[in-house]
Amino acid sequence: MDRYILTDAQWAKMEPHCLGKVTDRGRSGTNNRLFLEAVLWIARTGSPWRDLPPEFGKWNTIFKRYRDWVKASVFENIFAAVNDDTDMEYAMIDGTIVKVHRHGQGAKGGPYSQAIGKSRGGMTTKILALTDSFGNLVKFRLMPGQYHDLAEVKPLIGDMDFQTLLADKAFDADWLLKELNDRGAKAVIPPKSNRKIQRIFDQCMYKWRHLIENYFCKLKEFKRIAMRSDKTDSSFSAMIYLCASVINSR
Repeated sequence: MDRYILTDAQWAKMEPHCLGKVTDRGRSGTNNRLFLEAVLWIARTGSPWRDLPPEFGKWNTIFKRYRDWVKASVFENIFAAVNDDTDMEYAMIDGTIVKVHRHGQGAKGGPYSQAIGKSRGGMTTKILALTDSFGNLVKFRLMPGQYHDLAEVKPLIGDMDFQTLLADKAFDADWLLKELNDRGAKAVIPPKSNRKIQRIFDQCMYKWRHLIENYFCKLKEFKRIAMRSDKTDSSFSAMIYLCASVINSR
């Protein structure tokens, strides 16, 4: 392979949070950086694991190792390590829909046991994201595609400290506005057209919300994210964490 993704600076932040080392026996003894590049190759191309180039090693060994890391929350830890300099002066929330590939619908218990649902676009998953002032991902929640964006807002922002929250009119809900007011946070959310009293909001600041839309575009450059092929939420979340780690540390 002559095209890799990770820079030396990115790898320096990720390396301490990887499982195993070169001298260990078994799957954990393989080159961790090459392993991450293999996972990123899958994420970038959207290819099945069986199509992984032999330069990375045996595909089934790499896949089993990937699942080991998923269960150990390694990718979430890597994301936290590279995302240690967030600016929460103001935050943004929004949701984006991803189509679920047929290969992503075979989990035990069926697709409805995961964050997969049937909406106008067919079988879909929704990624509800919270970004910082720079538009970098801080947290996300997965939910079935037919769910309203407000469904997972409470756990998404529950433990976050920010001064202002930017969101589109889909998030114009009395309970959310009250919660933000109680927390002393400014709400930059345009009112829905059916409100009897149209609230005033900061239209200039609202324009900054394009940063979260831009982030979704960057995230979906990874084809494995743009179309979900992972059967379980845990595997799909791990892909998001790893891709977001690369984006946030650029």
